[in-house]
Amino acid sequence: MKKSAWLPAVIAPVVVAGAVAAPMIANAASDPIAGTSPTAAAVIASIAQSSDAQYSGKLVQTSDLGLPELPTGSGGSSLEGNASDALGLLTSSHTARVYVDGADKQRVQLTQQLAEQDLVRNGSEVWTWDSKERTATHVVLPKDAATPKSGTATPSDIAQQAIDAITPSTKVSKPKDVRVAGHDAWQITLTPKSSGTLVGSVRLAVDQQTGLPLRATIEATGQSDPAVQVGFTSLQYGAPAERLFDFTPPSNAKVETKDLSDAPAHAKGDAQHRSAPSGDEPTFTGKGWSTIAELPKGSVDQSALGDDATGLLDQLTKSVDGGRAVQTSLVSVYLTDDGRVLAGAVPVSALVAAAK
Repeated sequence: MKKSAWLPAVIAPVVVAGAVAAPMIANAASDPIAGTSPTAAAVIASIAQSSDAQYSGKLVQTSDLGLPELPTGSGGSSLEGNASDALGLLTSSHTARVYVDGADKQRVQLTQQLAEQDLVRNGSEVWTWDSKERTATHVVLPKDAATPKSGTATPSDIAQQAIDAITPSTKVSKPKDVRVAGHDAWQITLTPKSSGTLVGSVRLAVDQQTGLPLRATIEATGQSDPAVQVGFTSLQYGAPAERLFDFTPPSNAKVETKDLSDAPAHAKGDAQHRSAPSGDEPTFTGKGWSTIAELPKGSVDQSALGDDATGLLDQLTKSVDGGRAVQTSLVSVYLTDDGRVLAGAVPVSALVAAAK
């Protein structure tokens, strides 16, 4: 992880996880979900069928994490991890255009006042572009690599995070018939059984025909309005125009190139209870919805956040035993005096206890 990106990475609400038992999903993979009354496991299993989907649409993200609304655009691109820009994504509403042609062609356009940020992937070529800063980054990916994340989460992102930590600690509702962006969808609600998490529930709406997640809503315990919701307001299936996946930076742009083509692809593994293979990667304690991630001393360089770092930290955090912390309605982050960072969908008190 880029060290300057630590703050949005650990606060981002997509850290929440939890779904239904793995055998249910494995046994339901062939179940049809359109025009029937499917099981929740069949709905979740259908998401995998959407990996090659072709579509374009408009996404709207709203956030109510209890953070003060912060201005964006203080410098740098949120696609690259600038602190105030990325936090701005979590404290106000945002709209993005999304174009997808299968697993290796995507474009996300995040529009802001008088500016646009883009992430474009075409095969192994990935570009990010910030029109305000006139900066572009060109990355050559290794074979079969996943697309880097933009500043805007999609329903698929949140659905995948929920599925990745399948445990028996989650109560799953029967699918409910809903409509999202003009498409019939099955909506399921995942509710933690544990009282030790800030997450109240996660609702996923999945297209009945394609398995594409159309909307994801995360509710915090004790909060009436969604803490985070991201969903399509318009969606059209079919291959987007090929030109949308071609990007050439303007002649006056500042361009940075990163060739990762020879880097080994990392296999997805169990995130819980693993040891960090390098000094910059987190370790995990706990399980399910109460999992806590810890970055070791020295892996976070706060000075790399930029000139706005001190003001942001003072504004967002408060002094607690052994360091400073911020607790949103959904996620808490604890910065210890000895340089470690702990985060999770748990109260600050749980992070302080885990750090001792």
